[in-house]
Amino acid sequence: MIVTRFAPSPTGLLHLGHAFAAITAAEAGERFLLRIEDIDAGRCRAEFEAAIFEDLHWLGLRWEEPVLRQSTRFGAYRAALEGLDAEGLLYPCFCTRKDIAEEIARAIEAPHGPEGPLYPGTCRKLSDDVRKTRIASGEQYALRLDAAEAAKGVGPLTFKDHSNVTNVDPLLFGDVVLARKDTPASYHLAVVVDDAFQGVTLVTRGEDLFPATHIQRVLQALLNLPEPAYAHHRLILDENGKKFSKRDRAVTLKSLRESGVTPAQIREKFTSR
Repeated sequence: MIVTRFAPSPTGLLHLGHAFAAITAAEAGERFLLRIEDIDAGRCRAEFEAAIFEDLHWLGLRWEEPVLRQSTRFGAYRAALEGLDAEGLLYPCFCTRKDIAEEIARAIEAPHGPEGPLYPGTCRKLSDDVRKTRIASGEQYALRLDAAEAAKGVGPLTFKDHSNVTNVDPLLFGDVVLARKDTPASYHLAVVVDDAFQGVTLVTRGEDLFPATHIQRVLQALLNLPEPAYAHHRLILDENGKKFSKRDRAVTLKSLRESGVTPAQIREKFTSR
């Protein structure tokens, strides 16, 4: 049985791009789940969560209950981090964004990933004693994955996107952050833990997230989680060829609904693009 999910964050109103992603997921699976990704307490709001339910119901979508909220899953994320730490795959990073930018600027040639220059590994070189001293002093830090060690641990990996098989590059994102003081789990960690917990067998999402599948497959392997299949779909773009934004109220589902647009017309927009 194919199990899919749609996992929006309640940080704004859903737009046409979200509608396409939700409909694609719902139509691809025999079981359709809804997950609310509300880890970022500072940006997530109850009214946006309520709007998500209203918009999806308006589109004619139905999902299994109960809805999973990531804010109830902190214990699971903590357990995953503890497992990675026990394997020696995590290290505390005390660098600020400014520190990282300055270190990259000093480098003769800084390696790049899908999101720009990679973290130069400054704190990876710190001794255990220095780490313990800085943590004991109350200095804030993030937890990073040691990508090189992770690559050794998982060996060759692949993932299936539609009918295509892609070789995983464990170093693509470098030493990614998996947790911060104010964010108990990164997107990458939370999504693989929750997909496994919910039994998701097919992950449908925009092609802009294709690179993220590399690091997520690594985490799945490290945490002994099942591997879903993937279907990265095209993006719905505006007339300028740009992705829709939650800040653009003109294309929110709420504004379209209030202007008289019907769900059938929404679906027609997707087939005509």
